Amino acid sequence: MHNAQKYAVIVAASRIDGRGVFAAEPIPPYKKIGELRGESISVSEARRRVRGLQRIMMVEVSDRKAIDASTSSDPMRFTNHSCQPNTVLRIRQGRVEFYALRAIAPGEELTANYVETHHAGGMVCRCGAPNCVGRL
Repeated sequence: MHNAQKYAVIVAASRIDGRGVFAAEPIPPYKKIGELRGESISVSEARRRVRGLQRIMMVEVSDRKAIDASTSSDPMRFTNHSCQPNTVLRIRQGRVEFYALRAIAPGEELTANYVETHHAGGMVCRCGAPNCVGRL
């Protein structure tokens, strides 16, 4: 299996929520940072697993398949949501990839806008961005 990380990152306490993933080196704009890997499961199983959870490490990659990263060793599973993100999550050929939206400095927390979530507006957003929508 190939190395999912293209740039060095570390997992540490996050001001947004729980633990987050942080750049350990400069990351240039528009470059692939890494991937989120995990167990490939059906979307129906993914939706069953996330019921009632506050921290969700699940991504639907198609209408039928999802990736459950809850037991993955990949650090990108700790990427927190932000309404003003510095990365974008892209699904390519069943892979969940993160790309830098701009230059990211060492020590900066990596964030992505998850747009639709299993929380369906029932969770308060803590990103702190000036344009925060308030709920996930």
